[in-house]
Amino acid sequence: AKPVRKTVASESNKKPRNFTRKLYEHVSKTCSWWYPKFTPSRYKWKPKSRTENVNPNLVEIVLFIIDSGCSKHMMRNLKLLINFVEKFLGTVKFENDQIAPILGYGDLVQGAVTINRVYYVKGLNHNLFSVGQFCDADLEVAFRKSTCFIHDLKGNDLLAGSRGTDLYSITLHDTNSPNPICLMAKATSSQAWLWHHRLSHLNFDTINLLSKNDIVVGLPKLKFVKDHLCSSCELGKAKRNSFHTKLTPSSKRWLQLLHIDLCGPMQVASINGKRYVLVIVDDYSRYTWTHFL
Repeated sequence: AKPVRKTVASESNKKPRNFTRKLYEHVSKTCSWWYPKFTPSRYKWKPKSRTENVNPNLVEIVLFIIDSGCSKHMMRNLKLLINFVEKFLGTVKFENDQIAPILGYGDLVQGAVTINRVYYVKGLNHNLFSVGQFCDADLEVAFRKSTCFIHDLKGNDLLAGSRGTDLYSITLHDTNSPNPICLMAKATSSQAWLWHHRLSHLNFDTINLLSKNDIVVGLPKLKFVKDHLCSSCELGKAKRNSFHTKLTPSSKRWLQLLHIDLCGPMQVASINGKRYVLVIVDDYSRYTWTHFL
């Protein structure tokens, strides 16, 4: 009878394993005695969420209904508004006699689109875009059979929507446009000229830049339009024609012709209590005398 040979497993005839796998088995056997000691009772392991399954391009879609009877842009989600100003602005009453408070306003930013002064209405059922507010911002709203467009006065389309049943709606989401689109409400003429005077007759392009970048505290985020010329700015920037040199002098000797001017009374007196200034100029020599009276 042939003796039974028993094959003993060795590192040479074993299937090669990965180094990391061998190290893991070694550590598991060596440290298995302290695992229960540091593990809480009734502990149940749960896998963590896999972040690689999340789509990085996923964006939140916000639906707005275009309403010609709505006076202001309104929305119900406060988290989507930036530069929010918390202020009670009254209430809104709907057709079903429901009353909702207006708790403030902010800017709506969705990708490349920025819409200013959107009211936050608590309990609002649908987000609303106001046709009137778009028109106040020098924008045009066009309705067609199945689509609607919002474009500027040059005809550039800024937003586009579609018609579902009897309502026109616009869906805002991240766009591929590299340049941001800002739909700002237009300031009234009195507001525009008030800030023009407050900022020392600053030009309107710079005022709009300050408003856009939120540089001046208290300056509202509105579009300031120059609808007429400022009389003070026009007078301050006016250029006068220079006087031409006379070919024949008016005087031929000293003190033949004097130019005298009296200025006063001044609102603030001088140190010696004088309120008038007398200036005398000799036409021939241009010598000048100044006396305080």
